[in-house]
Amino acid sequence: MDLRGQSVVNFEVSRNGRTFTAFNPVNGQALAPEFRSAGPEDVDRAAGFAERAFKSYSRWSGKQKAELLRRMAADIEVLRNDLIERTALETALSEDRLHGELTRTCHQLLLFASLVEEGSWVGAQIDRADPERKPAPKPDLRSILRPLGPVAVFGASNFPLAFSVAGGDTASALAAGNPVVVKAHPAHPGASEMVGRAMAEAVRKTGAPDGTFALLFDAGTEVGRALVEHPAIKAAGFTGSRAAGRALADLAARRPAPIPFFAEMSSTNPVFILPRAMAGRGEQIAAGLHGSVTLGAGQFCTKPGLVLVGTDSASERFVGRLGELIAATPQSVLLTAGIGKSYATGVEHRARLRRVAGPAGSGKGFGASATLFETDIDRLTRQPDLAEELFGPSTVIVRHSSREQLLRFADGLEGHLTAAIHGTEEDLREAADLVAILEQKVGRIVFNGYPTGVEVSHAMVHGGPHPATSDARFTSVGTQAILRFARPVCFQNFPDEALPHELQRANPLGIWRRLDGRLTQERG
Repeated sequence: MDLRGQSVVNFEVSRNGRTFTAFNPVNGQALAPEFRSAGPEDVDRAAGFAERAFKSYSRWSGKQKAELLRRMAADIEVLRNDLIERTALETALSEDRLHGELTRTCHQLLLFASLVEEGSWVGAQIDRADPERKPAPKPDLRSILRPLGPVAVFGASNFPLAFSVAGGDTASALAAGNPVVVKAHPAHPGASEMVGRAMAEAVRKTGAPDGTFALLFDAGTEVGRALVEHPAIKAAGFTGSRAAGRALADLAARRPAPIPFFAEMSSTNPVFILPRAMAGRGEQIAAGLHGSVTLGAGQFCTKPGLVLVGTDSASERFVGRLGELIAATPQSVLLTAGIGKSYATGVEHRARLRRVAGPAGSGKGFGASATLFETDIDRLTRQPDLAEELFGPSTVIVRHSSREQLLRFADGLEGHLTAAIHGTEEDLREAADLVAILEQKVGRIVFNGYPTGVEVSHAMVHGGPHPATSDARFTSVGTQAILRFARPVCFQNFPDEALPHELQRANPLGIWRRLDGRLTQERG
C-alpha cells in the first residue's frame, strides 16, 4: 500500500493542515511520507457524516454488523506482512510481538462479530401486561440496549494495532451500532493509515452508510479537543496519560450536553508476594516479575510498578536476584522521544529512593535502561508521588514490616487496572481481607501470575477505579466493552410489529431474553 499521509473522511482524503512525520525510534530518523493534520473542516465533515450514518447504521441487524466486522478483519489480515513491516519501523517493537498483536486485533473484531450476530448482548427485558391487575392495570414493558451515536476513538501509543485504529474501542463501538471517527496516534501514522484505509474499504464493500468510519490525523491536540466538543459526537474512548485523559474528560463534561468519556489513564498494578510463596519459590517469582517489568520495554498499562515484600531473609534473596536480572537487562528502545524523556525524568525523580539496580542516568532520546528501586511503606505513604506510574522498564520494591501495615497500605491505594497476589492456597486463605480490599481497588486480581497480558474474551475486565479509568463500571477489553456505547430504551404498550425484532413476541432472532424475570429463549 502506497501511503498518502492524509486523513480519510467518507472515502475521500484530506489535503488540509500542517505536516508532520513518524520517526524510527531506533535511530531517530524521520520516516516518509509527510502526513497532514486534519483541519477544523475535516473534523466537522467527519462528525457530520457520522451523524447522518447513525440514522441507518444504528438500525443494522446483528448479521449486517457482523459482516462488516468480519470484512474489516479480513481486509486488515491481507495487509499483514506490509503492515507489520511499517509498524515495526514506527515503533521499534519486534515483528513477533506485532504479529501477535495483529492476530489479537483481528480476533477481537471477529469476537464482536459473533457477539452481535448471536444478539443476546442487547439485554432484552420483557414484563408482560396484566390488564386485570388491581388497583391499576400493568402495562406491557419491553427494554433493549440501543447505540448512543457517533463515537470518537483515540489511538494509543503503546499498542499500535490492538488499541489503535481497529482496536477494542473501535470494534465495540461499531458492534453496538455506532459510527466511529478515529483520531490516529501521531507516533505510528503509517500503520494507522494502512488499517484505516482497509476499514474504509470494508465499509464500502459491505454497503455500510457513508460516514460509518473516518480516520483523522493530528500531530497535536487540536483534533482531539474538537472531536470531544463536537455536538455530533455522543461518546469517546481514550487510552493514554492521566493528564490528557483528565483534560479531555473535563471537556466532555463541560459540553452543553455532556457525553460519556471512557478513559484508560494510569495504573501501577501492585504485586503482593505472600510469605510461603516467597520462601518456596522466590527466585522463580523474581524471574517472572523481571519478564513482566521489562516486557515491551515496560510500556504496558499493566506493567507491575510496585512490588510488596517483607523484611525476612527470603525477601532479601528475592530482591537481590531481581536486582541481578534488572542489571543484566539490555537497554530498551522506547516508542517515542517524549516517552523516553518522561522515563528519564521519572527515574531521576526516584533518585530519592534506594537504587537496587540500573544506571544513575537512563538513556537519551528513545533509549532506556531498566531500573529497580527500593523503599518502605512509611516513606511511600509520606511521598505518594514516588508510587506514580512510570512508563518504561522500572519498578519499585516496597517493604512492609507487618500484616497490619500491608493491609493499611492496600486500603490507601488509588485505583488500578490490576493487582497480583503470589501465594500458596494457605497464604490466600489467610489473605482474604487483602483480597476484599483489592476488590474495591482494581478491575482484575491475578493469582500466582503477572499482570501484563490481557485476554480478549467474554469475562475479561480491563478497567478499574480512578485514575486507572474514568468509569470503573466498564471494561475496555472483552465483549463487555460494548456496554460502554449503548443505553437502555423502553417501549411501553407498543404493537408487536412496531417493536425491534429482539423484543417481538415471537422472538424471531431466538435470543436469550428476561421474560417476566426469567431468562429464556421462549416466545412472549
